[in-house]
Amino acid sequence: MTDTGSREQTGNNLFRLRGERKRVFLTQLPLSLIMVVAVLIAAVIYPQSFQQPLFVAALVMHVLLLIASLTVPWERFPPAAVLVIPYLDFIAVGLFRGGNQQFLTAVGLLIFFPVFWLASSGMAKRTSVAVSVVAALLIVWLPVVTATEGFTIEQLVRPLLFPIVVLAYATTVVAVTNTMNVQRKALEAKDVQLRAALESSQQRERLLETVVDTVAVGLVVVDAEGHDMLMNTTQRALHTYALPEDVADPQEQELLVFAVDAVSPVAAEERPVRRAIRGEEFTNYQVWLGAGDKARAVSTAARPMKDEQGNFDGAVIAFHDVTDMMAALEAKNDFVANVSHEFRTPLTSIRGYLDLVLEESAELPQDIHDYLDIASRNVDRLSSLVADLLTTDSVTLELTRTDVVRLVADSLASAAPMAERNKVILSSQVQAPLEAFIDSRRIGQVLDNLVSNAVKYSPDGGTVSVSVTANGADLWCKVQDSGMGMNSEEQAQAFSKFFRARSAVQRSIPGIGLGLMISKTIVDKHGGTISLVSKKGAGTTVSFVLPGCLSSAASAPRRGHAGEAARQDAP
Repeated sequence: MTDTGSREQTGNNLFRLRGERKRVFLTQLPLSLIMVVAVLIAAVIYPQSFQQPLFVAALVMHVLLLIASLTVPWERFPPAAVLVIPYLDFIAVGLFRGGNQQFLTAVGLLIFFPVFWLASSGMAKRTSVAVSVVAALLIVWLPVVTATEGFTIEQLVRPLLFPIVVLAYATTVVAVTNTMNVQRKALEAKDVQLRAALESSQQRERLLETVVDTVAVGLVVVDAEGHDMLMNTTQRALHTYALPEDVADPQEQELLVFAVDAVSPVAAEERPVRRAIRGEEFTNYQVWLGAGDKARAVSTAARPMKDEQGNFDGAVIAFHDVTDMMAALEAKNDFVANVSHEFRTPLTSIRGYLDLVLEESAELPQDIHDYLDIASRNVDRLSSLVADLLTTDSVTLELTRTDVVRLVADSLASAAPMAERNKVILSSQVQAPLEAFIDSRRIGQVLDNLVSNAVKYSPDGGTVSVSVTANGADLWCKVQDSGMGMNSEEQAQAFSKFFRARSAVQRSIPGIGLGLMISKTIVDKHGGTISLVSKKGAGTTVSFVLPGCLSSAASAPRRGHAGEAARQDAP
């Protein structure tokens, strides 16, 4: 039991042998094994060889060299120190051949083992080749020279082919080793580059995963066949809302995906991912994921990926959870609806009392009468504004032949009290006479919005100018101020519903952010365009164009503007 344990321990130690000692031992081992075979043959066929001193000396030397290769700590010596083993192997092989040449004539071939070791070591290449040739000469010549009967030139020349073969062999091994070393170094350099590239790629992959998982937008990347290549954490969470509770592994058509109304199911081919796989590009495509109280509204966008030839190679789909925003908009709309409803009652009352006063206008001074006219007109426009708070699609037009000069004058008159408070100078440049076939009430509302905004956003004084010109059959209008101005981000949202510039909010300038949006809707209904140019701290210019309205005015029946013009046409 103890012997078995010792053998197992020895085997384990040999198996665990590492480093330079293992390499030297394994290099020496083949020669030692051949020696063992030769010894067995000698023991069977020619046992008398064990009585030869050279034979015994060769065996002892081989055993000592094998033990030295296994036990000497070669890693502590210079790399060339291990070459002492193959150099000594030459001597051992020579002794072995001299001790048994009577029955093993091919023993000299054992010299190829140390020759290969020296030639493939890559150290002292020329010396290795020279020593190998000299050792081969000594092995074949030594028995001839030491013979008791003497030797002849023929005996010396006859075995010369063997050293020449050794020379060729050693040279070939050196050349092959050099080539292999060059290739190995090239492979090592390539390996270093590949490892660096792999590490860089893995680092970028980790960075991408971190970035993708950090954003609060669900992201899905699919290949050309529609297989998922990437899905971030946000999207995995959103995807769970679309999973039906009673299906373990649902198919695409079984996912709970509904249209904007959160009720109508979306066909499988019209769902965001399927549309993206078909190569479609879209933005703000809204769907609902899930049903009931857990449903989430998402706004989706998709962009296709192309390969080097421009062919479709997959798509990236983004899912943005807008449930909270939808709830906020719904709450805001409810609030505006309630407020607008509450406005109607007092406005109706104001409208009634103004009408009663205006019925007795003959007894009022002219300036009071003018003030009441302005108040009455603004009550009408405020009532119209309240009606437009919730929707802009309800804006309808009533086109009439309108005096544009009068519209501008009325707008400036309405803005005059605020302009006086803000120390703003109002001016106008209107080509007169100028008549257009437009909705006078709606365009008057646009002018009022633009002029009042220009005055409001000039709280520190300045100038506000209104210019209206004819350009062929088109009506061009421009309202320019020298007030606070807006930055580029604010300009991009200027015509959005309920948007207000940050500077206006900070300075508590009154407003609800509907004026420009309603103005744009009215101009669009006329088939026109409106634009805004602004510079922070240098003022704002809003321009709109109403195409073709001047050519229509010449043939249109004349109708007055805002009551007064109507009275001018009366008999």
